[in-house]
Amino acid sequence: MTKLRIAFISLLATLGLVTSFAEDANRAPTLVGVRKIWDQAPHNAFTDLVRFKGEWFCVFREGKGHVSPDGALRVIVSKDGEKWQSAALLTSDDSDLRDAKIDVTPDGRLMLSGAEAMHDRSKYSHQSLTWFSKDGRAWSKAHEVGDRDFWLWRTTWRQGKAYGFGYGTSRQKRSVRLYRSADGSNFEVLVKNAFDKGYPNETSLVFLPDETVLCLLRRDGNPNTAQLGRASPPYLEWTWKDLGVRIGGPHLIRLPNGRFVAVVRRYDGVVRTSLHWLDPEKGTLTECLKLPSRGDTSYAGMVWRESLLWVSYYSSHEGKTSIYLAKIRLPKTK
Repeated sequence: MTKLRIAFISLLATLGLVTSFAEDANRAPTLVGVRKIWDQAPHNAFTDLVRFKGEWFCVFREGKGHVSPDGALRVIVSKDGEKWQSAALLTSDDSDLRDAKIDVTPDGRLMLSGAEAMHDRSKYSHQSLTWFSKDGRAWSKAHEVGDRDFWLWRTTWRQGKAYGFGYGTSRQKRSVRLYRSADGSNFEVLVKNAFDKGYPNETSLVFLPDETVLCLLRRDGNPNTAQLGRASPPYLEWTWKDLGVRIGGPHLIRLPNGRFVAVVRRYDGVVRTSLHWLDPEKGTLTECLKLPSRGDTSYAGMVWRESLLWVSYYSSHEGKTSIYLAKIRLPKTK
């Protein structure tokens, strides 16, 4: 082989390597910007995010601490995602309101869901609730939904029905059960016990075009690794894969290009909120972008809009536990 040919092959290899590095860089998510959008309470946490009638709505819990008897659910609104103001505050005299989630119903209303941790726990400790609004400012009375001491975590609408897992909050009920509702006010149990190994709890559901549903599940206790659940209609039989990592506050969505992206709290090393790629077939959850965060953090909301991923989350990395909004550019290719 001549020296010229060797040099030519070497050049091609180098160019290929450079191209490979460029492609890898192109596949990495980019943090376009992040800003603090609320810090008015002593403790601001547990967020969700939705776009509704040309406005952004972010919901979260505020109180004196991570767990405190004065927990209330704050709704804030913005036209552009930069300037925010309060739209509503939902309170309770006899409970700590926790972990707000927000979505749009098939009939065009906002549905806010959460749970109340009772001050008096002589009869029960937790009750899931939903509220409804046409404008995000005036809200209905609270509707008690699901079973007492089963925390209905995050609901997802599909084909006119809302689906969600509730998890047992007592030591005698360490399992998750699947609920379904046609109106968001009345839920029926579809599966009484879908998973009960360790302490399964927080969940996020994503429906595929063929109506298969995936569930990203947090698990504490021993073992404490996350699970990926899968079921086909009518969603009565579930299979589970161990993802091999511990997570908190899971939220999973499917992008227009078919990829799955999740935001979770990671516990290995420095506790943080970070973005992950989920590969359902391989059963892998791969961290791809760490958001500015530390300590008391996570519980994200996600909206895909105008080729950007908008992510609300909370963190204490700047001292006070506050609400943040990040904008992330994701790779165009799978």
